[in-house]
Amino acid sequence: MTVLSSRPAHPVDPGLVSIALEVAGRLANDASDVIMATAGRGVRPDSDESPFDWVTDTDRTLERHTRRVLTAEFPSIPVFCENSDVDVPGDSEFRWVVDPVDGTANYTAGMPWCAYSLALVDRWGPVVGVVADPYRSQIYAAARGRGMRANGTPVRLTERQGDSLVVCTEMTRTGPWPGMGEFISTAAIAGTGVRVLGSKCLAVAQVALGHVAAAVLHGYHEWDVAGAVSLAVESGAVVLDRRGAGAQLPADGLLVAAPDAADEVLGWWQSALQVDS
Repeated sequence: MTVLSSRPAHPVDPGLVSIALEVAGRLANDASDVIMATAGRGVRPDSDESPFDWVTDTDRTLERHTRRVLTAEFPSIPVFCENSDVDVPGDSEFRWVVDPVDGTANYTAGMPWCAYSLALVDRWGPVVGVVADPYRSQIYAAARGRGMRANGTPVRLTERQGDSLVVCTEMTRTGPWPGMGEFISTAAIAGTGVRVLGSKCLAVAQVALGHVAAAVLHGYHEWDVAGAVSLAVESGAVVLDRRGAGAQLPADGLLVAAPDAADEVLGWWQSALQVDS
């Protein structure tokens, strides 16, 4: 049996959490409006690099707005963003991590599958997470010990979520991850379809919402998934690394799953990696 991710026993000042939730919610609403006003309407990346590396004017606009608001409201907490920070150091008590548009290739094409992700993180994982899902007019929010909500409605995973016939994964920046083909084949034999939809954030969020059984990410950056992992933990999902160890933002791959699907999907992942090695 896998080790289930446990809710951290590390309290945070309730006042900070409440203010962080309120500010993050406002920023998510702002981002949703901007994304819907510009998606697929002449917005193009500024280079000929791989679509996985595209950065648009919208990314920059939302990053500047997010930094400006967070710096004003929380001057002692650093802000890290996908488009301008190489990595996230771990020497601050708290940090904000933001991905202004997760799923940029979809966004530039006008495909309805991208998100804005923002999270307040400490050394134990996400404290507050907010994800804007613009095309579905949804704001998902969660805070440590306070549960998850979708447009204000509480969300909690129920039994038998593992019956979902869908699992999400994502490509790496260079293509399929090692063993990905084997993983897809094994899942298909078990009657489960694997979907690659182009947003790590929304892949994890679908688990939190109970729409899919699991999401498997071979690699990721903190800003890709921290907001969605907050949702998943607070909705009752399991968060593991590829060895089956519980951790909220593990360094060695990421599996987010409904509790009754975690063991099976982890087994597929581990078997696929062994076959490819």
